[in-house]
Amino acid sequence: MPRPSAVCRRALLLILLAVALPASVRAVVFPSAVRAVVMCSAAHAEDARLAPLKDLDGSFPFTPPATLEAWQPRAAEVRQRILVSQGLWPMPAKTPLNPSIHGTITKGPEAKGNEGTGGYTVSNVSFESVPGLFVTGNLYRPLGLKEGQQVPAVLFAHGHWQNARHADQDAAATRKEIANGEERFEEGGRSRFQSLCVQLARMGCVVWQWDMLSDADAVQFSREIVHGFARQRPEMNTTERWGLYSPQAESHLQSIMGLQTLNGIRGVDFVLALPEVDRKRIAITGASGGGTQTMLVAAVDDRVTLSGPMVMVSTSMQGGCTCENASLLRVGTGNVEFAALFAPKPQIMNTADDWTKELATKGFPDLQALYGLYGAKDAVALKRGEHFPHNYNAVTRSAFYTFVNKHFALGAPEPVIERDYKMVEPAKLKVWDAEHPAPKAADPDFERDLLAKLSAESTAAITAAAATKDGLRAVLAPAWETVIGRTAASAGNVSWEMLEKTEAAGVVRMTGKLVNATHHEEIPVLWLYPKSSNGKVVVWLNDAGSSAIEADGKPIKAVAGILAQGTTVIAADLFTPPADADGRQRVVKNPREFAGYSFGYNPTLFAERAHDVLSIVHFLRTAKIGDHPSPKRVAVVGLGSRGAIVAAARAVAGDEIDATAIDTQGFRFGKVLDYRSPDFLPGAGKYLDVPGALAAASPRLLWLAGEAEVPGLVSAAAKGAGGADSVTRFGGAPADVAEAAAKWVAP
Repeated sequence: MPRPSAVCRRALLLILLAVALPASVRAVVFPSAVRAVVMCSAAHAEDARLAPLKDLDGSFPFTPPATLEAWQPRAAEVRQRILVSQGLWPMPAKTPLNPSIHGTITKGPEAKGNEGTGGYTVSNVSFESVPGLFVTGNLYRPLGLKEGQQVPAVLFAHGHWQNARHADQDAAATRKEIANGEERFEEGGRSRFQSLCVQLARMGCVVWQWDMLSDADAVQFSREIVHGFARQRPEMNTTERWGLYSPQAESHLQSIMGLQTLNGIRGVDFVLALPEVDRKRIAITGASGGGTQTMLVAAVDDRVTLSGPMVMVSTSMQGGCTCENASLLRVGTGNVEFAALFAPKPQIMNTADDWTKELATKGFPDLQALYGLYGAKDAVALKRGEHFPHNYNAVTRSAFYTFVNKHFALGAPEPVIERDYKMVEPAKLKVWDAEHPAPKAADPDFERDLLAKLSAESTAAITAAAATKDGLRAVLAPAWETVIGRTAASAGNVSWEMLEKTEAAGVVRMTGKLVNATHHEEIPVLWLYPKSSNGKVVVWLNDAGSSAIEADGKPIKAVAGILAQGTTVIAADLFTPPADADGRQRVVKNPREFAGYSFGYNPTLFAERAHDVLSIVHFLRTAKIGDHPSPKRVAVVGLGSRGAIVAAARAVAGDEIDATAIDTQGFRFGKVLDYRSPDFLPGAGKYLDVPGALAAASPRLLWLAGEAEVPGLVSAAAKGAGGADSVTRFGGAPADVAEAAAKWVAP
């Protein structure tokens, strides 16, 4: 049973104390205490946020839209979510790749035939996706190309097979796979990773196979960090020069997954720079973790024209590794919808005896329905293989070759069947040698330096964008929409449920709750409504919640001044879920201390509280209470810890908030060093912290306390958006903040 919130616990304590009071006092205190308890018991009773958190083993169905017009904005939203979660919004500058291609081995044509028996070369390659971060792999190219001839390129992400590119399976294991129908040849079956590259090169394709971080020649991060991270590293959890997985890395959306997605995109840059590659025929494929990389790169890089995510598209398990998860990524979405983003371009996937085994009935029909809206139902294909284990076997590879052959018009008879080949010894496929020395392996200073460099470049780019109206609207504001996970437009259908209504001194007092039927959320609310209303409303939020605007049964001084002018005042208890005894926010039961396992699937507590603010103001703008019309002006006051929450909500509220008074108390997300803190918010650091949230809403009216001066970013954004005078800073004493804010919001 969930623990009662702090507000409810206080109400229960008040009832116990009231019982012991003299009868004359109890007559005054007891009714209010009872009302508070009733309100608390009803307030979050049906709130979906009290349910257990979702994790990577949850259910992730995809509901196809009824029309393309309905799908297009949703697709843009999910694509933006991928880019933001991967740290790629905006996309980092495309720096020179500085490719090194060497150690080329030539393999001549074998027995003549039409199923792909041409000669090919294999080269060892490295390039820099960003300066100093090396991507390593092998480049396969067909022999005999004529001058000016252009051929397809296929990018092959290998997934979770350690040192896959250097794999050489023992004979006994290969023979078992042949007996099971997974492989066909004792020689070629020794490496399914070479097999796919060789066959496609024989068919006339350029193939780029690269290493996942920590595998084969990608030595700059250890396998423990990439795939096995389990505990926070105190030496990497700092406000400066942090490391991966730290709250600061999460705040700046820096992750192994993001680095790998960037490496995949830069791989597309690499193959398109080859003169023989036809930019209209670019495919990507991979299995397991390689299937995850395939989905993401295909979803966000328009240059990819054919996709083959294998043993990964599923409505169930979404990817168990730290390299397949990132904060913000799958909040409200999942892998099937990621695959859907590729429609209507050709896409093939498969099933196996793993989490994909129900795809034929759960997920794939929905993808077909979406493709059908484009008139391209046959462009998406499923290769059934539930009798095979989790791998990229010869049967699945044959299906992929046949699919590529058809859509890239390669001319081979179908179905395309692999021929045997002589494997290249793994030692000859190594990128690093005496002439091409490897970078330092698993260097903590390299990790810190890389993240610092990426953060500095990102901050400079976003700051520059925020100074212009177009950049503000195209870069910073949309980023905050994804970080918060909701906007005014998506706030939902909110209604009011009355608990109690009284009247005194010309002010109607109402208690009850706002019910968000769209998102199944509930917010306890207290209204103070002057009978001689001027049609304006102030939402007053601070740490005291719904009791913030009263003391001893009367409005506090600051609020009394607002009411005297005829302005309604609302206070609310923002969402407080069950928490650990130490007050830290909930996480999923996964024992590994990785924020992405929790907040890649669920909003943080901070974001959920911002959602409540949006529900309140959206209700005010769209609903009526009895005969009272919607207010003509809505202002919001955020004090205490609610200041930053109101700033974040304001960033995405659009025109639903007219004016905001915020006391930041100098808070910065960059100082949060615990990913379970109630103030932890992935992405907030990348998008310029509290000043970034304030800037995102420019040029709307803002009163600001808690800052030594108006942050330069906020001033620049306001000026760029045409509201140079829209920001007012309060420089008085902290004790005077509430009354000063009240005077400003209700002039």
